[in-house]
Amino acid sequence: MAISALEFEKPILELEKKIQEMKEYEDNLDIKDEIAKLEEKVIVLKKSVYKNLTRWQKVQLARHPERPYTLDYIYLMTDDFVELHGDRLFGDDKAIIGGFAKIDGQKVMIIGHQKGRDTKSNVYRNFGMANPEGYRKALRLMKLAEKFNTPVLTLIDTPGAFPGLEAEQHGQAEAIAKNLLEMSRLKVPIVVVIIGEGASGGALGIGIGDRILMLENTWYSVISPESCSSILWRTWEYKEQAAEALKLTADDLLELKIIDRIIPEPLGGAHKDHKLISVTLKEAVKEELEILLKIKSDKLINNRLEKFGKMGVYVE
Repeated sequence: MAISALEFEKPILELEKKIQEMKEYEDNLDIKDEIAKLEEKVIVLKKSVYKNLTRWQKVQLARHPERPYTLDYIYLMTDDFVELHGDRLFGDDKAIIGGFAKIDGQKVMIIGHQKGRDTKSNVYRNFGMANPEGYRKALRLMKLAEKFNTPVLTLIDTPGAFPGLEAEQHGQAEAIAKNLLEMSRLKVPIVVVIIGEGASGGALGIGIGDRILMLENTWYSVISPESCSSILWRTWEYKEQAAEALKLTADDLLELKIIDRIIPEPLGGAHKDHKLISVTLKEAVKEELEILLKIKSDKLINNRLEKFGKMGVYVE
């Protein structure tokens, strides 16, 4: 897989390119020691760069076009996936996918936002921005999971709910609000994972759960840095300052007790190794489900309501 470079990654890629060029002459020249030293330098540089990322740089990593999306995780983490379509009211939203699957024998209902890899697929998936029918489909699948006593796993990766006129006319706000209500009292365990972008109500529409997990280089906020900058400064030029102010990274949200757990990514981001991050995520989900499946439904709902009720509470 060819990896696209972000601006702050270019020094690393330049060194890696130099190493590759040197290896072409390795047999003819005695340069093995020089290559080894450069490889060590690359490792040190990578650790330094990715350990000290700014919030805006983490936003960029979360949006990397080669990060694994929901379907990638489904194919790498689960077996026997059966996709279910439609909200039984209006249509089938391609920006949200879902269906029954098995994670090492444990049946789950997996639901998530799906982006595209190129222009054509992004248009087909509406860039991962769901319409009301997408949230209604998600709720229908959650209710189906409840009927069959199956836990729910949601994967969040969206720049927001679709803001178009038709979406509002079809009841976008009501669809998201209803999901918040119904998810808060669903009788089966819900594990939520932010795998990329988690923006505003578009994320919250499938974001109420017993355990909220975030991958290391993702973001979760009421608004994107660009939109925040546009509102406060009337320009997108202050997006980096907005990202700092929003405190939207996994580290920030764990400290604020909005999320419960951070899932480490491969060095350089999830896009560097799809298989490795899928194994890591799979093990984390299994651990959470093992705990949650032992809790009776009434207690599960009470814990969930208490969890979200504590958010935003502070004492002066």
